[in-house]
Amino acid sequence: MKIAVQLKKPFGKGTFSRVRHARYLGWEDAFDVEFEDGLSFLEPHATIRKANKIAANATPIQVEVDDDLHSHFIIHYDNGQTAEVSWAFIRELPPKPAKK
Repeated sequence: MKIAVQLKKPFGKGTFSRVRHARYLGWEDAFDVEFEDGLSFLEPHATIRKANKIAANATPIQVEVDDDLHSHFIIHYDNGQTAEVSWAFIRELPPKPAKK
């Protein structure tokens, strides 16, 4: 079945919506992120790990949503590293490389 509406928008075209909650799903090795407008995304842990340069053996121990603006969430790992994930990282497609 082909989906007619692409939920992720091109880089720079997404509309802001507050992060309602984020949680780590160990059996999926992914983060479930829900927004106030009702959209929910399952973002692979490998993508977040690569973007934030997190060690391959690090395990998430705590996920917390920003209390003030709800514009991002923070992941704390067992080795002391942290990853900050913006709403735009979840809702927008990555930018295309610049042409030379």
